[in-house]
Amino acid sequence: MLHIGYHESSSDGYLAMGKEALSVQADTFAFFTRNPRGGQAKPLNMDDIAAFNTFAADHQFAPLVAHAPYTLNPCALDPGLRDFARNTMIDDMKRLAATPGNLYNFHPGSHVKQGAEVGIALTAQHLAAVFSAFGGTLPGNTTILIETMAGKGSEIGRSFEEVRAIIDQTYDAMKDMPHSLDTQLGVCLDTCHVWDGGYDIVNNLDGVISNFDSVIGLGRLKAIHLNDSMNPFESHKDRHACIGKGSIGAEALIRVINHEALYTLPFILETPNEHDGYKAEIELLRNAFTH
Repeated sequence: MLHIGYHESSSDGYLAMGKEALSVQADTFAFFTRNPRGGQAKPLNMDDIAAFNTFAADHQFAPLVAHAPYTLNPCALDPGLRDFARNTMIDDMKRLAATPGNLYNFHPGSHVKQGAEVGIALTAQHLAAVFSAFGGTLPGNTTILIETMAGKGSEIGRSFEEVRAIIDQTYDAMKDMPHSLDTQLGVCLDTCHVWDGGYDIVNNLDGVISNFDSVIGLGRLKAIHLNDSMNPFESHKDRHACIGKGSIGAEALIRVINHEALYTLPFILETPNEHDGYKAEIELLRNAFTH
């Protein structure tokens, strides 16, 4: 079965998101944990969450893919911004414990002219601090995912090697503490980002997946953002397009969902769509799924 959904508004709560997903034949969804352009989070409605947890179990939902706000920059030049990123992610981990077993995706940040090596080190320190805040094991069996980036500006995570360096340095920072990094630290691959970043998933998907496996390890890959791209290959731009309306194309993205190493993962659409557009994309992809 194809596990697929799209990025939804969380304004009406978890149960509303679950029902919206089901209405378009989705069995997962993504959502921002708080204001994506700010940092404020609404108080949790525990009755709503309890109702959603029952609903999701009844309808056999795949893991959800929560998304950190865009304002988080774990490797910012300003120490105050790094503190904000750390404290916000720690609070998100506490909040997500109410919906156990889900995923939490974040952008590893922009080094702001400090250099990629400094950015990688600061993001690893950030992750180590988040895990350490809970004694090395995140509550609620949440898994934090580092998102692959397109390489726009001073973004880190633009290559599999940079993502692997973040992971390795997080391990180094936690070597003296028992931890759950083996099971609670993973990666989310964004098809638009890797295409814009120079990984040719159109003509050499097998090679890209093999490269990912050799550098990071497929065991770390927990979710995929399934997006077409408005930009040409290796443009480092990061502008999403609807499925089949961009430079990647529907045929290539259908190969992604059917790839032997990927087809069991949750796929999240972040395409520039409304309800009916997402419904049509999900129908297209479900009809093209061969497993």
